[in-house]
Amino acid sequence: MSTLVAARQAAARRLSAGLGADATPALDARLLVAAVIGVAPDRLVLVDDRPLTDDEIEAIDRAVARRLAGEPVARIVGTKEFWGLEFHLADATLVPRPDTEILVETALAWIERQGRQNEPLRIVDIGTGSGAILIALLSALPNAIGLGIDLSEEAARTARDNAARLGFAARGQFAVGRWAECCGPVDVIVSNPPYIASDVIRTLDREVRDHDPMLALDGGADGLDAYRAILGDLARVMAPGGAAFLEIGFDQAEALRVLADETRFEALIHRDLSGHDRVVALTRFD
Repeated sequence: MSTLVAARQAAARRLSAGLGADATPALDARLLVAAVIGVAPDRLVLVDDRPLTDDEIEAIDRAVARRLAGEPVARIVGTKEFWGLEFHLADATLVPRPDTEILVETALAWIERQGRQNEPLRIVDIGTGSGAILIALLSALPNAIGLGIDLSEEAARTARDNAARLGFAARGQFAVGRWAECCGPVDVIVSNPPYIASDVIRTLDREVRDHDPMLALDGGADGLDAYRAILGDLARVMAPGGAAFLEIGFDQAEALRVLADETRFEALIHRDLSGHDRVVALTRFD
């Protein structure tokens, strides 16, 4: 009978042979095996000698086959860590990515500079998906309340379930709809909107193109449709002294500056750890 360590090593070899040079076969194998047997990945070494059942071996084989077909590990296991919290995923939600933590960091840094980290801030997260951005902010702001909005009922339900499981149901609500229809004046607006130009989507890596929801990717002909919609209502929805923080594509900073100027907002661009433009912070002109 196969042991856990043997199955993990065999899975890593299969993944190493079948995935590209940028792959992480050992890590992927560890995460997939851990999910199948229901053990935390960092505790696998403690049960390496445990024999596997035939059902577990078959389940590991299926998981590896899905990974070899291009499905992201997070989709296969159904969860992804973000901001130190584990989020459950659904077909209608993006996989939270480390780069998006820059959005959370930028918003929190602004709040701290304003000395407002203990205020009962009102936050809205546009296109909330799994709820990762909003829940991360609530975890750092003990008195804040938030509303996550998504066009997808499945996404809103997933975010609501994540908030309940992580202990934020009392301070986070989630609704289906368009953001301007759901909000009154709010202090902080955050969003990782769809910003990929429609014609570019077919060129994306298959993990994104084939597995992320199109509603969360397609930003229209120039990738800016969602930003126009957000900025079009920003003056009405943002409370005095508030700010908005939007994730952007690496080549969209100048376009966002132009849109912001047209709607009487000041745009400050923040870069990620790779030096790419990642977040635009929007405040009212004085």
